[in-house]
Amino acid sequence: MKNLFIAIALILSFGAHAQSYKFRISGKIQTEKEKMPIEAATVHLEKVKDSSIVSYTISDDKGYFALEGKAFHKDVKLFISFIGMDNYSKLISLDKTPDVNLGTINLKEESNMLNEVVIKSRAPITIKKDTLEFNVKSFKTKKDANVEDLLKKLPGVEVDEEGKITVNGKPVNKILVNGKPFFGNDPTITTKNLSKEIIEKVQITDTKSKSEAFSGEKGDANNQTINLTIKKENNKGWFGRVSAGGGTDERYEGATMVNRFDNNQRFSVLASANNINSPGFSFGEIQKMFGNGSGVWFSGNGSFSVGGRRFGGGSGIITSKTAGATYADEYGKGFDVNADYFYSGSNSKDVSRNNREFTLPDRRYFTNSNSNSDNENHNHSINVELDIEIDSTFLINVNPSFILNQRESIFNTFEESLDENQVVTNEFNSSTFSTSDAKNFQNRIDITKRFGKKGSFIKATVENQIDQSNGEDFNNSTINIFGTTPSSEIRNQKSTIDNELNSIRSRISYRIPLIAKKLFIDTKYRFRRDERTNVESTFDFDNNTNDFTIFNTDLSSNFTYNDITKTPSIDLVYNVKKWRFSFEVGQVNRTLENIDLLRPNLSLEKDFNNITLDGTFRYRFDSKASVYFNYSLDNNAPSLNQLQPFSDVTNPSNIITGNPNLKPSQTHRIYANFNKYNWQKRTGFFMYMGGSLTNNQIVNRTSIDDNLVRTSTYDNADGVYDFWSGANYNKNIKLDSITTINLRLGTRVNGNRSVNILNDVDNIAETLSVTPNIGFSFNWNKIVSIEPRYDLTFSKTSYNVDSFLDQEFTSHRVRIRTKTNVPKKLEWRNDVNYTYNPNVIGFNQSAWFWNSTLAYSILNDKATITLKAYDLLNQNTNARRIATANYIEDSESTVLQQYFMLGFSWKFNSLGKKGKIRDYDFSF
Repeated sequence: MKNLFIAIALILSFGAHAQSYKFRISGKIQTEKEKMPIEAATVHLEKVKDSSIVSYTISDDKGYFALEGKAFHKDVKLFISFIGMDNYSKLISLDKTPDVNLGTINLKEESNMLNEVVIKSRAPITIKKDTLEFNVKSFKTKKDANVEDLLKKLPGVEVDEEGKITVNGKPVNKILVNGKPFFGNDPTITTKNLSKEIIEKVQITDTKSKSEAFSGEKGDANNQTINLTIKKENNKGWFGRVSAGGGTDERYEGATMVNRFDNNQRFSVLASANNINSPGFSFGEIQKMFGNGSGVWFSGNGSFSVGGRRFGGGSGIITSKTAGATYADEYGKGFDVNADYFYSGSNSKDVSRNNREFTLPDRRYFTNSNSNSDNENHNHSINVELDIEIDSTFLINVNPSFILNQRESIFNTFEESLDENQVVTNEFNSSTFSTSDAKNFQNRIDITKRFGKKGSFIKATVENQIDQSNGEDFNNSTINIFGTTPSSEIRNQKSTIDNELNSIRSRISYRIPLIAKKLFIDTKYRFRRDERTNVESTFDFDNNTNDFTIFNTDLSSNFTYNDITKTPSIDLVYNVKKWRFSFEVGQVNRTLENIDLLRPNLSLEKDFNNITLDGTFRYRFDSKASVYFNYSLDNNAPSLNQLQPFSDVTNPSNIITGNPNLKPSQTHRIYANFNKYNWQKRTGFFMYMGGSLTNNQIVNRTSIDDNLVRTSTYDNADGVYDFWSGANYNKNIKLDSITTINLRLGTRVNGNRSVNILNDVDNIAETLSVTPNIGFSFNWNKIVSIEPRYDLTFSKTSYNVDSFLDQEFTSHRVRIRTKTNVPKKLEWRNDVNYTYNPNVIGFNQSAWFWNSTLAYSILNDKATITLKAYDLLNQNTNARRIATANYIEDSESTVLQQYFMLGFSWKFNSLGKKGKIRDYDFSF
C-alpha cells in the first residue's frame, strides 16, 4: 500500500510537470534619476487568466532579481513595485523562450497615487523599512483556514508542532490585531480562533513596547511581533464558533467563542471545559485536538500554560474550565482602551514515582519515592490597558491588573533511603492538606515625552505591586531512622501562613542626542524596594485538649524582609540604517535587611555593590541577512532563605540552614545569532550560540551521616557554566504550482558544568548533548500532506568523583504527521510519535504514540463532525531520566491514556461591508 501511494504521487507530479512551462525571468531594478540600484523591490508574476500568483521574489542590494519556476499557463504578467515609486508591469509569453532577461528596469518616482494603491495591494510581499508585509490574497490555504494555517504558508515563517512561531529563526512573542492586543497578546487564542478570510495583511517587525514605538527607539531584535490587519469591509459584524465532544473513559470537551467587531470597537467572549488536559482554545483545529494542544507547556509541578496564561495546579489528569471576555475601543482621538477578564479553574490528579542513585566521595546510596496528589485551583484575572496620547509628543500608558487565586490540595508521599547494599536506613511518610487564598494587584504607568526633531526624549515608569496570601496546612507524618541509633518521630500539626509583599519600582531615562537621530547618550536611574512579611505559626496536636494548641517554635517564623536596589547607569547608543550599537554600564547598590521577631538573633543587614554591563551589536547586511551579538555582566544577591542562618527542620531527614557569609554571584553572558532568508532560492538559515559563566555561584553544601540523614547549607563555587548553540536550514522547493516540498535540517548543542559539595568534596558534573534533526513536508494540491521528522540525541555526563557512573546514551524520536482530503469534505489526520531512550532504568524505554482524527464537513462547510482517537496504541508514557552533579533520577507519573471521542463544531460569520449580513460561505 505504501509503495502504491508513492507511485500514485509520483505519477501525478510527473503529469503536472509535463503540462508546465519552465521559466527564468531576470533583470536589474534602479531609480530613473540617480540610476541607483533598488534593494527589496517586490517582483511577482501573475497568470493573465485569473491574476493568481505564480511566483515572487525581491531584488538584492544591487537591484538584481531572478524568478524561476514552472507554470501551467504560457501567458503571464510581471509586476514590480517599491514604496514611493511608480509600478512596472510587462506581459510575457513563456512558450517563446524559457529564459527572459529584461535588462535594466528604471522606476520613476511616484506619480499616480491611486494607481500605486491598486497595484501595491496585489504584491505578495512588501518591505517597508523594518517591516515585512504579506498580502493575504496571494497565499492560498484550505477552506475554513485560521490564522495559524495562513502563517504556515508565508515564506520564512515556521509554526512547529507545539505552536511556537518563528520568523527567519526569531521567535514571535506578540500578536496584535489591528495594532491592538487580542486577549492579552495570547498567540494561541489569536492564531487558532481568527479566520484567515477576514485578514488583509500580515505585518512582521521587531517587538517594541508602545513607549519604544512612540519614542522612536529600536525594538527587541531577537523577538518578532505579528500584526494582523483586518479588511475594512470585514471589520464589522459577528463571528465565532461552538464545539462539543464526548468519548470513552468519560472524556469530554466543549468550547465556544463569540466575537463582535465594529471598526475600532471589539468585544469577544470565550468559555470551555474538558478533562483531556487541554486548555480549550484549540477545539476548532483538528490537528490540535489530541489533548496536548498547541502552545501548551507543562511545568514540573504539573501546572500548564498556553500563551503565557497558567492553568491548573498539578500534573497527571487535568480537568479544566475557562471563561473570559475582552474589550477594545477608541474614545476620541488619542484615547485607547483594552480590557480583559479571564477565569481558569482546574482539578488535577497525579500518581508519580522516582528512583535516585546518589554518588558520595566514599560510597553510594539510593532513594525511592512514591506520591499522589489532588489539586483544585481557581484563578480570576483582570487586565486593563489605557493609552492616552496627550499630543503628538506626549504619551501616557496605564496598565493595572488584579488576580485572585484560590487553591486546595492533598498530597501524600512516601520516601525511603537505602545504602549501597540496598538496606533501608530511613523512611519518611507524610500526608498533607492545604488551602490558600492569594490576591495580587499591580499597576504600571509609562510616561514618554519627545523633544525636538533630533530624537531626544524623557521616559519615566512607576510600578507598584501588592500581594497578600493566607492559608492553612495540616501535616501528619512519620519519620523513622534505623541503623545503630534508631529513632522515630510522629508529627500531627497545623500551620497558618500569612504572606504580604509591597513593591515599588521606578525607572527614569533621558536621551541626549549627540548626532541627530544617530548617536545618543541615555542617562538612566532605577529604584526598587520589595518589602516581604512572613508569619507562619505551627501548632502540634494536644491530646489533652484534642486540638492544635502547642506552639512549635522550630517550625514557625515571623519576619520582615526588605530588598532595596538603586542602579544609576549610562548608555551609549549608535543607530543607523545598517547597524546598531549600544553599551551600558551601571552601578548596582543593593541592601538586604531582615527583621526577625521570633528569633531576634537572626536579624541581619547586608550591602552588595557591583558593576553591571550590557552591550549589543546588530548589523543588517541587506534585506536578507543580519547578525546580532550581546554581552552582559549581572550580579545576583543571595535570597533570604539562603542567607538567614535558620534551620528548616520540616523534614528531619533533610535539614536545611542558611549561610550569612554568602557572596553575590557574578554571571557573564554572551549571545550571538545570524539569520538569512534568500527570497530568490526560498532558503532560510538561522544560527545561534550563547553561554554563561558564573563565579560565586550559590550551591548546596550537604553532609550525610551513616544513617543517610542530610544536613544542608549553601556555599559559593566558581566555574559553573552552560552553553547552547544550534543551526536551522530550510528550503522550499516548488515542483510546480500544486506540489511543494519544504526541507528542514537542524541541530542543537547544549552543555553545562554544575557543582555541589558533598561531605566537603566538590562534586562536579559535566554534560554535553548534541541533537541533529531532519524533516520535510510534502504537499500536493491541498489533498495530501506528509510531514516526517527525526531527532537523534547523543548525551554524555561525566563525574569527577566516580567515572564509573559516567552516563552516555543515544535517544531517538520519530514523528510523522499526515493529512488527506479524499473525498473533498473528509479530512483524515494522523500524528505518530516514536521515542526510544535506552538508558531509562525500571521504566519503558520505547513507546509509540499515535493520534488520529477523521473530520467531515457538512452544512456547506459551516460545521464539522469529528471522530478522534487519542493514543491509539495505548502506549503513552512520560518516563524520563535526568543526571545532575551528584545523582541520577528516573521518574514516571500519570499520563492521559487512550480514549475515543465524537465531536461536533460549528462556525458562524456575519462580517461584511458596513455590517451587512452575508451568507455563511467559507470558500475563497
